[in-house]
Amino acid sequence: MRKFEYKPPRLHSGQLRTPTTFYEYEPNQGPEPGEQEKRTLYECMAKIDEVWLKDVELAKSNGTLSDITITIRDPLQEYVPTDKHYISIEHPQYKNNRYNVKHVQPDPQNNRFINVIAELVT
Repeated sequence: MRKFEYKPPRLHSGQLRTPTTFYEYEPNQGPEPGEQEKRTLYECMAKIDEVWLKDVELAKSNGTLSDITITIRDPLQEYVPTDKHYISIEHPQYKNNRYNVKHVQPDPQNNRFINVIAELVT
C-alpha cells in the first residue's frame, strides 16, 4: 500500500498580494479618437507573473514579451473576465500601464483560482 504524503497546494491565498482592477472602456464621445473608462467591473487581489526566463526566447519570437499572467481567486458568477475588459495593476512597476485580457483559463492545479493572460496596450 502506498504511503500518504501531503503535498501543499502550489498557490495559496497568501500569495495574492497585488491589488488589481478590471475595467470596461468605451470610445470617446465626439471626433477625438481614443477610449475612456466606462466603469469598474471587479476589484481583487492577484498574483502577477511575468514571462518566465525559460520562455523568453519563445516570447521574443511570438512578440509576447510584454504579456503577463494574473492569478485571481475564482469569482464564480460574480464576474467573468472576457477579452473586452482591461486591467489596471496597483504596483509601482505596472503603474500607468493598461492591460487587455487576452485569454482566461481555470488553474489546472487548483480549481479555486483562474489564470488571466493579459497583453500590454500601448
